[in-house]
Amino acid sequence: MRLVTFRSQASSRLGALDGEDVIDLASGDPTLPTSMVELIATWDLDRTAAAAARGDRIPVSDVALAPPVIPRKNVIAVGRNYRDHAQEFSDSGFDASTQQTIPDHPMIFTKPPSSIIGHGEAIVLANDPTGTTDYEGEMAVVIGKPAKNVEREKALDHVFGWTVCNDVTARDLQKRHIQWFVGKSPDTFCPLGPCITTRDELPDIRSSWMRTFVNGEKRQEAPISALIFDVESLIVTLSEVMTLHPGDVIATGTGVGVGIGFDPPVYLKHGDVVEISIDGIGTLSNPVE
Repeated sequence: MRLVTFRSQASSRLGALDGEDVIDLASGDPTLPTSMVELIATWDLDRTAAAAARGDRIPVSDVALAPPVIPRKNVIAVGRNYRDHAQEFSDSGFDASTQQTIPDHPMIFTKPPSSIIGHGEAIVLANDPTGTTDYEGEMAVVIGKPAKNVEREKALDHVFGWTVCNDVTARDLQKRHIQWFVGKSPDTFCPLGPCITTRDELPDIRSSWMRTFVNGEKRQEAPISALIFDVESLIVTLSEVMTLHPGDVIATGTGVGVGIGFDPPVYLKHGDVVEISIDGIGTLSNPVE
């Protein structure tokens, strides 16, 4: 199932994507939770599927797709998780955090919920005072049930599904502050969406590819299978020190082809459109203003 949060007639509702339509789940079952975090925490596939079978169908073009989920805590993100991008970042001169190109352990940072926007919403360049705004297409994991001290072989049991993330970054701020939080956290710098594809529908995320386009030009293309630290490793690492909760989001890292990899760097500018597609999930598209 491909789940969305959508806005229609000034209200926010949960839906299921089916072709060119959104199915309003509340119209099929008014007793379902009204927030995605609650729906995930109390997930019942049969009940949700029944609601989708009965619910009202609305053309996608008639609604606005909000972020599919707003986690209760910061989005957890991973740096340098593709070898070619790790080298690209090291060569760019923008990394002030470490001299180690390929990390021995996952490099974890976070982005606040206030940075999250949905499909079709604008990335606002004015939130980056340095004018060095860059894109990073990523696959993100949505946690489905609490995870603490999880064994690797059971890690995927805690995954609810997958979504697309653009880890938008203010590069000069990232370099200036050494720890990446400030450069990764401006408002509108974490587009998520357009949907969450549940794991039962896409059980082998490793077979999917991520592709990023800017104004129709392909900039990034990477297989999820090429992650240095795979989904299981990330869940094990994080759950050793914190409890992961339903609705938590882990952005897993980007591939080669970001703006700072060009000589000179190519930053986002007013009027650009960034599209990130992942097989089995869909395309997250955001204008730049």
